[in-house]
Amino acid sequence: MTYAEVFSMIKEKFMAADTSDIKEHLAYQFNITGEGSGIFYAEVKDGVLSVEPYEYYDRDAMFTCSAETLLNISDGKMDPIMAFTLQKLKVEGN
Repeated sequence: MTYAEVFSMIKEKFMAADTSDIKEHLAYQFNITGEGSGIFYAEVKDGVLSVEPYEYYDRDAMFTCSAETLLNISDGKMDPIMAFTLQKLKVEGN
């Protein structure tokens, strides 16, 4: 799977989220490792979600994992706490 395919799948899943009631600014960077590796960020600003294929330097947190782990978490097939416990997901920041 290529980075473009991974990013497209993840962006589609993220953009389905209702963020209209989030009034604070949130910014998260995702570092994909292994097959389909790359970087993207998700930002919520004034209730509007943006997902873009760039590095975000003023982020609140950074998540690092494989594309498989991220897709499994986003599909509800893997609990993010379990992924963190098993060291399949690394988290830095708030």
